[in-house]
Amino acid sequence: MDAVRVALLREVLAGTEWLGATRGFAGALRGSVVSHGGGLLLVGTREYEPWHLAAHLADEAAWSGTPELAPTLVRHAARPADPAHLAVGLGRIEAARRGETLLVVAPDEPGSRLLERVHDARRAGVTVLALGSGQRERERELSVMAHEFLAVPEGGELDLDTVQHLVSAAAGENIRPTPRGRSRLRDRVSRLADHLTAPPPARW
Repeated sequence: MDAVRVALLREVLAGTEWLGATRGFAGALRGSVVSHGGGLLLVGTREYEPWHLAAHLADEAAWSGTPELAPTLVRHAARPADPAHLAVGLGRIEAARRGETLLVVAPDEPGSRLLERVHDARRAGVTVLALGSGQRERERELSVMAHEFLAVPEGGELDLDTVQHLVSAAAGENIRPTPRGRSRLRDRVSRLADHLTAPPPARW
């Protein structure tokens, strides 16, 4: 993300409720994985895999000293021959149990196959969080299943990719003490700009 978009994002943060909404969602995510300690599963749709969110959450986990934030990326088309961190298929959601957290990112139709697994995971005691527009029928179904759902309307002030950056940047924020002598808001914006401009780690 270039400097112009970062500057525009600062205006968005100052003029809307997005900062509070994304921090609230991130707090629910962080609270779930830290209090339950069962691990974080991250899944997208068949057409969309949340690679960057996985990478940035892994960064936050390492930087904040909160390994529970490091997600397992669940893939629709995982193959046994893939590297271990990319070979986890939807069966992992079926195996999820109480204490684990499932984060679903759905910029398009989740699909009945995924929805069935999310429903079963919730019944098994898994905490379900989701990001999506909430506008399509199956996205609305997902929003009902989720314990926490953050709606990102299509064509709104922020797109889903930007919201994912905001969520990942805030996920470890309250765990780290704020350095003395620095503005907390300035520190948040500086860290956010770093997240938005940094490429994902090579392992992803």
